[in-house]
Amino acid sequence: MSSTEEQGQEPLAELYRLLGRRLYSTALRMLRNPEEAEDVMQDAFLAFHRQGPGFEPRAAGAWLHRALVNRCLDRLRSRARWREEELGEEALPPASIGDRMDLERAVATLPRSARLVFMLHDVEGFRHREVAEMLGINEGTSKSQLFRARELLRAALRAPGEAARETSAGRRRSDNGAVLPPVSPAAPETPATPANGGLP
Repeated sequence: MSSTEEQGQEPLAELYRLLGRRLYSTALRMLRNPEEAEDVMQDAFLAFHRQGPGFEPRAAGAWLHRALVNRCLDRLRSRARWREEELGEEALPPASIGDRMDLERAVATLPRSARLVFMLHDVEGFRHREVAEMLGINEGTSKSQLFRARELLRAALRAPGEAARETSAGRRRSDNGAVLPPVSPAAPETPATPANGGLP
């Protein structure tokens, strides 16, 4: 190895010493497999060496953390696909296969932060405290991003005929599309009672 290459490796080794343990812990919490955690951490550092923003610790740490989390999510998605293939689509009713494809497409359209929280919490089963540690956010942000993801998914997966059914059931919409309460049918008018009580 040339002296130039050796000099280029020194800052990378220092970053590994500073950040390696924390990044490995994040990967291990996400993947729950020591070998895979080590692999994705090595991949993240190699990617940083090729295209990272430089060796300033704060910027490098943010870049490496994002690269690591993305690689962990790729592995988790691969695991999920493998489990589905092992189960076999014939074991699922046709409607559930279509629903799953619709859900995957809808999840892919979520904003990145909401998608990460949804994947980790609802798909992988991590608690909000764990999700917050992995993504470097607080628990409140994790909860709000999960709420946002679920609301966006509900809107994306809403059945096309649902709005029509709601309208036909008596629910009105204002000019801006907001649902208004149904109109109660007018009560029949009660005829007035004559002053003499109706006697002839």
